[in-house]
Amino acid sequence: MKVAVTGRPGIGKTTLVKKVVSLLKGEAKGFWTEEVRRAGKRWGFKVVRSDGREGLLASVEGDSPFRVGKYRVFVKEFEELVVPFLKELLREKPRLIVVDEVGKMELLSSQFRELCRRFLVEEGNFLVTVPLRSSDPLVLDFKRQFKLIHLTLTNRNRLPYEIVKELEGRGGGEEEKL
Repeated sequence: MKVAVTGRPGIGKTTLVKKVVSLLKGEAKGFWTEEVRRAGKRWGFKVVRSDGREGLLASVEGDSPFRVGKYRVFVKEFEELVVPFLKELLREKPRLIVVDEVGKMELLSSQFRELCRRFLVEEGNFLVTVPLRSSDPLVLDFKRQFKLIHLTLTNRNRLPYEIVKELEGRGGGEEEKL
């Protein structure tokens, strides 16, 4: 099973990934990104691994030559935290590998980009989130090669359960269409 979830910002892609990880009780491994807020405003983003380790991905402060909008992206730190972990997961082959997200900030890492190319051809179960709008060729490959599900207000509460059912071989309904 290879699934790519897309949807507008704030619709709940990360929430969906965390719910799937929770439902699979340790059988889903990978990472997700979360907002970091200070004084009620978005200050940055952190990466959280399924084993509990976390690190800062980007913030409005700090020293980095990499930028996405107003955020400075800490590519080296991201690579040190995420790349070896994902390589280990590719060897270990957990029931499901989750990657939230294959987005602008994460793709500044050439090492992460190379791993994502491997996800496209590796055997196994993958759940990735991708931006709704992107012209990046790698994001477009995920949208073409994985089962693409558009997350909406209507389906976001049931989708984690449907993904787990499909993973367990109990799916069988009509595939989600864009």
